[in-house]
Amino acid sequence: METERSSVELMVQQSQINVPYSWWAGETASRFFAGLRDEQKILATRCAACSQVFVPPRKTCPQCFKDTAWLEVRPEGELVTFTVARRQLAALPRPVPLIFGLIRLDGATTALLHLIGEVPPEQVRVGMRLKAKFAAERRGGILDIEHFRPA
Repeated sequence: METERSSVELMVQQSQINVPYSWWAGETASRFFAGLRDEQKILATRCAACSQVFVPPRKTCPQCFKDTAWLEVRPEGELVTFTVARRQLAALPRPVPLIFGLIRLDGATTALLHLIGEVPPEQVRVGMRLKAKFAAERRGGILDIEHFRPA
């Protein structure tokens, strides 16, 4: 059975949506966020079996499937890698360019994805030392660390 071709011009429409939502952070993330908000401390978890130290913390080690224990890591670390966003992001209404980096904090074996500030993109280098700058007004979320800046 043959079908007739449509004479309708097919078009592509450009749009963007912003969908606000809430999610349950769970016990582990809630404790991590409360540490940022209330004490300006970066909490991590360590696996007793393999000694991996997770930032952000994990309740269970993804390699060993063992429970983890809490500890505090320093708010300083080394930049593992980074990227520069030169387009405005709806989720982060901050001036562009935005620099996102993976920072391995001292005492951690994993890296934390976060914003890098107070340095122009052309001066950012893998291996540079960074330090957390906490927000003046903290609300219990990852942006309680305003950004990481050169140490």
